[in-house]
Amino acid sequence: MHLFLILLLGFALESFSQESKAARDQRMEWWRDAGFGLFIHWGAYAIPAGIYNGTEVKGIGEWIMHTANIPIAEYEAFVQQFNPVKFDAKKWVAIAKKAGVKYIVITSKHHDGFCLWDSQVSDYDIMDAAPFKRDILRELTDACKAAGIRICFYHSIMDWHHPDAESKKDYTHQNSPNPDWNKYREEYLKPQVKELMTKYEPGVMWFDGEWIPEWTEAQGKDLYNFIKELNPEIIINNRIGKGRKGMQGMSEYEDAAGDFGTPEQEILEGTSAYDWESCMTMNDTWGYKKNDHNWKSAKQLIDNLIDVATKGGNYLLNVGPTAEGLIPPESVKRLQEMGNWLKKNGEAIYNTRSRPNYKEGDHYKFTVSKDGKYTYVIADQFTGSTATLKEINPRPGSDIYMLGLKKPLPWTQLSNGDYLITLPKKLPGKYAWTLKITNP
Repeated sequence: MHLFLILLLGFALESFSQESKAARDQRMEWWRDAGFGLFIHWGAYAIPAGIYNGTEVKGIGEWIMHTANIPIAEYEAFVQQFNPVKFDAKKWVAIAKKAGVKYIVITSKHHDGFCLWDSQVSDYDIMDAAPFKRDILRELTDACKAAGIRICFYHSIMDWHHPDAESKKDYTHQNSPNPDWNKYREEYLKPQVKELMTKYEPGVMWFDGEWIPEWTEAQGKDLYNFIKELNPEIIINNRIGKGRKGMQGMSEYEDAAGDFGTPEQEILEGTSAYDWESCMTMNDTWGYKKNDHNWKSAKQLIDNLIDVATKGGNYLLNVGPTAEGLIPPESVKRLQEMGNWLKKNGEAIYNTRSRPNYKEGDHYKFTVSKDGKYTYVIADQFTGSTATLKEINPRPGSDIYMLGLKKPLPWTQLSNGDYLITLPKKLPGKYAWTLKITNP
């Protein structure tokens, strides 16, 4: 490594995260308020859709290049076929809006190296290597802006296509004679990140692929500072460095690079003092896989959203569009169900925070409005015509409401200190119901 790079990375370690708590809280506020985001994994891997040479490939769809050991030249043929003529950014965003999501995170570049924008750093992108010739990220960014949804980008640190990014873990199948990781990082990775930051102004940069041995915590902190210099208000996940604790996703040490933890396919067991976001699939894969029909029910997805919100996290739920550019109807149907539930109960999810005693028993979970005025009790089940709660403290004389209904519910404090709330004869909606309680 050149002396300059050693000094540069040393400076990154020394200068990392010199931010006050107040400044951080201000920067993170919109993201904490959002609660619910849509993840989109889309790229050339939607062409094989889990099938290679007539054989179904095990594992997740977007990893097919690695899992099936597909040579670069063969995989490039999928890119040359990638022509999603049914892609309509406005329709995608309308689906997201109706579902109640507040931000979208889309794969600008996954591990296969194929880019969904018109990159000036590479020809391996949607405008130069594929027949589509439309800047997907531009169209989606514009549609999100019009709809009041934040656009955010997933970006892979590792790259199976770039000759200088060949890893010791042999993810790339390239056998490049003289791979130069530092050159890849400084002349390809960082310039592309700068393009994304300056051309599209994302709200979040969401990194992945940091587990390869070539990537270090010092490099992660250097990249973090590089991005923050471009936009001090940007939010960056903890996979930019090496501090992630496996699939649990939380940072192992206090000064790890990044702003939030990234539990994958799991939800924390309890609350955390550190910001976090649980990313999960609707079926078993992230990228589209035609034979994956193991769909979670709408009820399970809503239960997950509630569980994450009451523990203080965000729920980032994935869809994997087809090669034609369509979000699968099974995903759309579930998103619509979630949106219908959020129309009545979204007040308990958006702009809320967790509390230490975030649940009572097996069926009651709590959130608190960020101004502290209200406690929300989200129940996935009621037994009988009343609900008895210990872990609430209504303001004396105040009304208790069920979201979705206009009339207040009768309530009283029992002699043992519990609170008895009389429920409506007919509950609004389905899956789960929310009581809104005014705090003292």
